[in-house]
Amino acid sequence: MRVATLLPSATEMVHFAGAASTLVGVTHECDYPLGVERLPKLTSSKVQSDSMTSAEIDAAVGALTDEGSIYALDADLLERLSPDLVVTQGLCEVCAVSMNVVEAAVSGMGHAPEILSLNPSSLGDVLGDAARIGEVLGRGEETRARITALEERLVRVEDAVAGLPRPRVGCIEWLDPPFSAGHWVPEMVRLAGGEEIFAGPGEVSARLDWKRVFETDPEVLILMPCGFDAGRAEREARALLPDLPGWSELSALREGRVWVVDANSYFSRPAPRLVDGVEILARILHPGVFADPPEREDARRLSPG
Repeated sequence: MRVATLLPSATEMVHFAGAASTLVGVTHECDYPLGVERLPKLTSSKVQSDSMTSAEIDAAVGALTDEGSIYALDADLLERLSPDLVVTQGLCEVCAVSMNVVEAAVSGMGHAPEILSLNPSSLGDVLGDAARIGEVLGRGEETRARITALEERLVRVEDAVAGLPRPRVGCIEWLDPPFSAGHWVPEMVRLAGGEEIFAGPGEVSARLDWKRVFETDPEVLILMPCGFDAGRAEREARALLPDLPGWSELSALREGRVWVVDANSYFSRPAPRLVDGVEILARILHPGVFADPPEREDARRLSPG
């Protein structure tokens, strides 16, 4: 089996299934586990986001999405790699190459590979996709055993927070303009012992405005801009939020309960590491319950200063 993945979460799932040796091509954004960046890159982005602000990225993505896709697919390289399976998704136009681009590239190949499209909207869907990939790659039993271990970790978190007060939590998926964090994130918050107030389980992310966020006054505010690690999220937040009316009066800020997290690794990418994300949230929401400190490289408290 020769596998090409067109989204980072699929690359993670192939490794999770113990089938890393089947990978022949990945995306330019694949960065986990260590070593995947050495594989041939099948995609590139038309948005140079490293040098842009959140508002500039949003504007560029909007314009390019109206035109087609913000990603380019190297169809010639795909054909040379001759995969048996291409794993992609149809969930989000700004997360991966558009499905119509993938289908057009595959239709022109002499050896047309199977296309496996992942479209999760819940944590259960994500684990189910991992199981599907494991089955397709002949690693079904091994993958199901690893999924069971992840599910046991989730149960341990639920048991640890059972009966505790559930703080009102606001998760923000993009900062300028602000977006709610939908899909699987509200479920993650619930498992971690909180109540997400801007989105329901399985709902798509929706545009907000900071006035509404501040007026709603969540007890815990978690900034998880899609594709950013905690350091990038913190820099963006410090450049934007202190100048906004209402920021300094936010209860969560005064009480030290505004956080930035590594969304790229643990929240916005629908892969098995979402379980790590639930554990991160649980430490943030209920710090006295867990041995590990809530503040670390992947989760940082945003101070008023």
